[in-house]
Amino acid sequence: MLDIECFTFLNKALESKLAPVVVLATNRGTSKIRGTSIVAPHGVPVDLLDRLLIIRTMPYNVSEIVKILSIRAQIEEIALTEEALGMIGAIGARTSLRYAVQ
Repeated sequence: MLDIECFTFLNKALESKLAPVVVLATNRGTSKIRGTSIVAPHGVPVDLLDRLLIIRTMPYNVSEIVKILSIRAQIEEIALTEEALGMIGAIGARTSLRYAVQ
């Protein structure tokens, strides 16, 4: 995770005319900001956190995986039965969508 100096640099960079697009990904809960004794959500300073758009991601469920796999099978011109799609969807729910597609 980034320390307080990195967050300071990011704040300054985001205020420039040519501000970059910064994507941060974390699964941390409330934790200490490195280099300080401050505890904040995701280990990110509150002043930077206020400027972020937080997008929560959730894993796909079995029906969503089956729908994605059926679309992929149509595009690849692969014939799959509903039973096969259901089994592959269950495997994808246990492992990952990438694994199921492979």
